[in-house]
Amino acid sequence: MTEFDRQVRNLIELGYPAQLETQLEPLREVATRAGDTPADSEAGRVPFLLVVTRALVPIEEMMPRTSLTGKGRPGFVDRTFEPGSLERFVTTPAAALPGHEAYVLFGVERGEEFCGVVPNDAMDVIAGRDRTLLTIEEGIALITQFPQILVKNKCFSLGGSRSTDRRVPALWISQRAPKLGWCWAGNPHTWLGMASAAGRAGA
Repeated sequence: MTEFDRQVRNLIELGYPAQLETQLEPLREVATRAGDTPADSEAGRVPFLLVVTRALVPIEEMMPRTSLTGKGRPGFVDRTFEPGSLERFVTTPAAALPGHEAYVLFGVERGEEFCGVVPNDAMDVIAGRDRTLLTIEEGIALITQFPQILVKNKCFSLGGSRSTDRRVPALWISQRAPKLGWCWAGNPHTWLGMASAAGRAGA
């Protein structure tokens, strides 16, 4: 089984719509651009990742399909996201999505080098490297396919999705499960880095 097939099969087994298998197939050739380099979960690096957007599956339905390695508790959205606020966290212009309901994300890095760094500063450094910040959906896709990447003291922010305020979405561990929460753009956390990727492509 190829890594592409594994990711598709994992989504179906986790309860994503069965028709995704057909919808994602055109991305198979796109994914081959990543080559044969295997993921390095310990270092938090993944060559490619299949991303399904909220246009196909709501974020509130994605998170319960995540879990930590070896744990059965489902992921959840933090209650500090007031009702309706998730819809206001949209992809930033700089993230430049391919305009598809599903696509491939390349060269993903968890970004623990930015643990303890002010999120605004981390985002500036990443932009200077000509890399792109991960969106909420991309972060969820990362821990869905590679749950072992979300570990204590190596969690990460998702600066590719922003609202009109200073909040930056982030994924970390709470109650022995993945949690989608947020932190202030000017407040650093020693256990929270900034995830990024080399680029995106659709079929």
